[in-house]
Amino acid sequence: MEPALELDGVTKVFRTWDGKEFNAVDGVTLRVPRGQLFGFLGPNGAGKTTLLRLIHAFWPPTRGRLRVLGYDPATQGGELKARIGVAPQDNNLDPDFNVRRNLTTYARYFRLPRAEAARRADELLDFVGLKDKRREEIDTLSGGMKRRLVLARSLINEPDLILLDEPTTGLDPQARHLVWDKIRELRRRGTTILLTTHYMEEAELLCDDLVIMDGGKIHVQGRPADLIAKHVGRDVLELAFHPGSTPSVEDLRRLPGAADARIEIHADRAFVYHDDVESIAHQAKARFRLESSLVRRAGLEDVFLRLTGRQLRE
Repeated sequence: MEPALELDGVTKVFRTWDGKEFNAVDGVTLRVPRGQLFGFLGPNGAGKTTLLRLIHAFWPPTRGRLRVLGYDPATQGGELKARIGVAPQDNNLDPDFNVRRNLTTYARYFRLPRAEAARRADELLDFVGLKDKRREEIDTLSGGMKRRLVLARSLINEPDLILLDEPTTGLDPQARHLVWDKIRELRRRGTTILLTTHYMEEAELLCDDLVIMDGGKIHVQGRPADLIAKHVGRDVLELAFHPGSTPSVEDLRRLPGAADARIEIHADRAFVYHDDVESIAHQAKARFRLESSLVRRAGLEDVFLRLTGRQLRE
């Protein structure tokens, strides 16, 4: 069976108001098998949303070869969109319609008969836990309910591929976990899911495989656990020093067991990445003026910050 997604050197060039060109997506090559939950991570401006829009035939690529479910989005966009579901970042629901009507009206874009649209709407409202809210107006829903309704809407055409662009942004922990449960259930059904998120915990828990992008390029690809093991190791030691007493990386490497550790210093804090940092923590407490020390398991956020930096992106 052909992959759900094939990209060979895909590039998207935009032109700024003063005539300068920049590559929002820059030579991306990627394969995503069917049935996989695949993540796209990266700081703001990394090219994630642009890439999803290319996949959904919103824009054509400037260069490169792109195939989605075997279709060429540039020439077969209509056929492709009939088989894709999209949950965008914004809750762009129609406030003039109630909850159920938002689904049945959207179903008409796919030329579903009214009876079939009604049946699917009721099934999906039950699936996302909004059956009792079917007659409610959109403005009365909580943020979590709106996100679940957007997810339900993306499934109205029974898609083979779903694009989830930051599906849980702004949700409280309870609502986020409810959305996660629904995404996992779709994955178990064999649906291919492409996910963008700024929540590293979300990507680590949900994704079978993922890429970290920056500057329109893919920097790494792999399973979350493999990326953590390769780029940061098992444990992280966070050291906070008294003002004016932060040591250099070389000073920290002189601690017993720290010679081969990965060490980063940011302001008055040091991050030591190693498979066993307990002894390094003990030695640091004896030698340096510390305000605090913390030993924890490494996570995908450590990989993300190591590869893309800690500077704020606008």
